[in-house]
Amino acid sequence: MATLRIKAHWFKAEEPKSPEQIASAMAFIAWRVALNMLKRMREARFDIDAGPVYFGFVREVLVFLLVCIDRMACGRLGAEARAPFTTALVRRVAEILRENEADLLGPVDGEDYRDRFIDQFNALGEHYAEFGWTDDEGPDFAFVRYLGNRLEAVLPPKDRHWVIEQVMASEAPEAFAMMSQAMRGVFSTVPREKRCSAVSGD
Repeated sequence: MATLRIKAHWFKAEEPKSPEQIASAMAFIAWRVALNMLKRMREARFDIDAGPVYFGFVREVLVFLLVCIDRMACGRLGAEARAPFTTALVRRVAEILRENEADLLGPVDGEDYRDRFIDQFNALGEHYAEFGWTDDEGPDFAFVRYLGNRLEAVLPPKDRHWVIEQVMASEAPEAFAMMSQAMRGVFSTVPREKRCSAVSGD
């Protein structure tokens, strides 16, 4: 499987970025990583059809990724800046989801896709808070297994037996590695290397 390439370095990295600017960048990257995980699962022959199952899968993965981002941000931003960062992050992802869900599934009476995701993040964030995390290794075994358990309930019955193993052995580590790399990129203050201009000979 080809690895998703993510651009996570600012054009002018040396200029200070607000927590909200960083959150917006990470929200877009998290969206791409979640869709990439879905694509990889489909390539592994899991049935994730367009529709409610598709977005059920994506929402669960996004919650997992945003919780990971929040944990990583804690050490980089400190408690004071962490709250506005995570709030902006979750809201931006919720807006992206609302646009995509409304386009594919249409509007729903008495419910807003954006608010539903925010409520889901708040509820599951409390669950993930019970699991272990280290700055070096990221989420522990129970943290990742919980994602697998959540996805098990989303997928068709024929795929449920294998989803936890697939997520723990391959998909979650790959997704976390990409998010970790992206975080290093968006927080970097090292200027980008200039590309060499083309030189023509006489």
